[in-house]
Amino acid sequence: MPNRPVQSNARLLTPALLGWIAGLALQLQQSELWPASHYGLLAATSLALTLVLFRLRRQAARLLTIFIATALLGHASTGLRATLFQQQALNPALEGKDIRITGRISAMPQFGDNSTRFRFLVEGATLDDQAVAVPPQLYLSWYGGFRNEDGVLLEPAQLPPDLQAGERWQFTARLRAPHGARNPHGFDFELWLWEQGLQATGYVRAGRRDPPPQGLGQSWQHPVEWARQQVRDAIVRRAPALVDTPADEARARAMGIVAALVTGDQQAIARGDWDVFRATGVAHLMSISGLHITLFAWLAALLLRSLWRSSPRLCLAVPAQHAGLLGGLLLATAYALFSGWGVPAQRTILMLATVSLLRLSARRWPWPPLWLLAAAVVLLADPWALLQPGFWLSFVAVGVLFAGGTQAPQEMPFTLRQRLLGLLREQVLITLALAPLTLLLFGQLSLVSLLANLLAIPWVTLLVTPLALLGVLWPALWDVAALTVQWLGGWLEGLATLPLAVLSVAQAPLWAGLAGVLGGLLLVLRLPWRLRLSALPLLLPVLLWQVPRPAPGQFELLAADIGQGNAVLVRTATHALLYDSGPRYSNDSDAGQRVLVPLLRAYDVRLDRLLLSHRDSDHTGGAAAVLAAQPQAGLWSSLEDGHTLLARGGGQRCAAGQAWEWDGVHFEILHPQPADYASARRSNALSCVLRIRNATQAVLLAGDIEKAQEARLLATGASLQADVLLVPHHGSKTSSTAGFLDAVAPRLALVQAGYRNRFGHPAPDVLARYEARDIRVIATPQCGALRWHSAQPQQTHCERDGARRYWQYRGTPTEQMVPPA
Repeated sequence: MPNRPVQSNARLLTPALLGWIAGLALQLQQSELWPASHYGLLAATSLALTLVLFRLRRQAARLLTIFIATALLGHASTGLRATLFQQQALNPALEGKDIRITGRISAMPQFGDNSTRFRFLVEGATLDDQAVAVPPQLYLSWYGGFRNEDGVLLEPAQLPPDLQAGERWQFTARLRAPHGARNPHGFDFELWLWEQGLQATGYVRAGRRDPPPQGLGQSWQHPVEWARQQVRDAIVRRAPALVDTPADEARARAMGIVAALVTGDQQAIARGDWDVFRATGVAHLMSISGLHITLFAWLAALLLRSLWRSSPRLCLAVPAQHAGLLGGLLLATAYALFSGWGVPAQRTILMLATVSLLRLSARRWPWPPLWLLAAAVVLLADPWALLQPGFWLSFVAVGVLFAGGTQAPQEMPFTLRQRLLGLLREQVLITLALAPLTLLLFGQLSLVSLLANLLAIPWVTLLVTPLALLGVLWPALWDVAALTVQWLGGWLEGLATLPLAVLSVAQAPLWAGLAGVLGGLLLVLRLPWRLRLSALPLLLPVLLWQVPRPAPGQFELLAADIGQGNAVLVRTATHALLYDSGPRYSNDSDAGQRVLVPLLRAYDVRLDRLLLSHRDSDHTGGAAAVLAAQPQAGLWSSLEDGHTLLARGGGQRCAAGQAWEWDGVHFEILHPQPADYASARRSNALSCVLRIRNATQAVLLAGDIEKAQEARLLATGASLQADVLLVPHHGSKTSSTAGFLDAVAPRLALVQAGYRNRFGHPAPDVLARYEARDIRVIATPQCGALRWHSAQPQQTHCERDGARRYWQYRGTPTEQMVPPA
């Protein structure tokens, strides 16, 4: 039995790999890192257990010992790596200081409408002509000036130059510690920065009063990134320079997708296209996914094998099968590197390398250890990938294909018809098995994904991608590739507009999601149908989960963490209102699209009303995205006639005296007065002030009212008392007068502002007035999203308090924000 030794080793390998992954996973749950000596002790214990292993004779004891030993080693090695990396963190005393930095651009820059983002490897840094230590790699932005909500340039600055990967620069920058929004079920930007090896963010100071940045020439130390940028820019230049017609716009968007397929630059894909891709379940095809790299390796292996066989001399030296296998692997690795070496690309290359090496050794391993080995190798390179949805989707999909009986990659047939039939079967298996996991991770599932992928998979992998790659040699093929993308886009847009194209459910807790994933796996395994059908009840919790709502007569607030702006969700037993919609970050990014729409979907909220306090973009920036996702919501605001948000019709102007009741909870508009619309000179003066109360508790949402409006409310005798106050104007010096605070007399004051924002909100003297009255102040930069419930008024829940991790911002929820230097 020639395979018995291999199978015996595989039996020992499986618990070793499981132990490694389990130990690593436990380390990622730590809220604080231990001293390095503790991790060293774990590593020494692991070594001791490994030595004991060779003395054990019973198989069960050997399996348990290797599991524990590798678990300790996985925990220790990850903890030591994190400890060493954390030692490179930015000194808090350097935050907000003007630091002169010299270094080079290490990756392909990302160009925006008025800014450029890039990674910067530091060679040296000085503060007041004294050398200072900063993290070795920074994530910087270079702005062309600050603009108001109308796009008017308020603070002109030198426009960002055409930065190139590999260039050396010297400039003045302001740095800050990694900090991102923290919202329920939201994207963890701080984890992303940690995983990318970035310990500080910041921006280049290029204003009129700043020392001018100096270009120091091309270093040529990042040739792959430089080449990626040249190819991306060459593709983008083939798009129409001026987009005057729908045809020009469609061509420009198609060229962006081609650029993404060739270079891995997902920022080149328009936001609207991503919405269509997600609605149809084909987003995985429009980036450098494992499927693309596998196809590339397959085609390269076929070509090299055919060429190799034409030379008898080469075949005598190395068999054509082996030459094609190794050549395909090497070329696929080069493609993955050129496309940015993302985590999906890494996983695929490691999997292909593992399978190729086993095939070259004439050995065949069972699929579980092969699957776990690829996962362990990926996590050895990047332990924090375990927390990324893409990791789980990719590896569960591969496991499903193995367990479902699909042939191993080295045995896949090479005829086109067999390959297409195999892809069809794989897609059916993956769609069924990943549906519960997709609902758990994202709260929505495309019901047309199977139909969309039946065409999109062969179209993109066999037609669009080869044309896009060959365009590097003959650029005219990029035009052909863009045309094929437009044809596919028409098909996908038609599917996305179908009724019930997307199933959205509340995001279930972990236990319900795991039960659903288990049910999905049982459905696709080669098991008796009675056992498969018995898995259906396991799917019900993730499909039918309902987020608890307030009881009648009660209400709750959720103040989202959206940066410099306001956005507060108010829920009663059967109704929901959103007060403001957060800021606009750029022309194609806003708080609605990035935070509020996913948040509303995760809580399965159907908005009854969107109330926009006033027209400033930090309050209305996300409104268009919210209204597009919640078209039934009524719009109340103080917007002027003709505003673009009123174009859909049905808007209601807010005015003092308006009131309504939902589920025993009273809502009342206190400001502005109807006459204010004709006399107000500033938009802040028209802020809609909303008071919410039930039998025992009251909340006051004050928008951006200033001293004059606060005095007006006091003069009219409006009922202002509230237990919770949304601090007016984010804590600006122009608001929160003593008389106003005495009238409201809140126990809790909430500040929604950006971390180290350039306005200095909340102002120190304003905070002093709150402190003098023993009013507890909580700011979203330190708290993240805040939840408050009228039934438990003494309790507040900060998103940063739940499930703290060592890579996250370390501020405490109640600390006051330090104004920027």
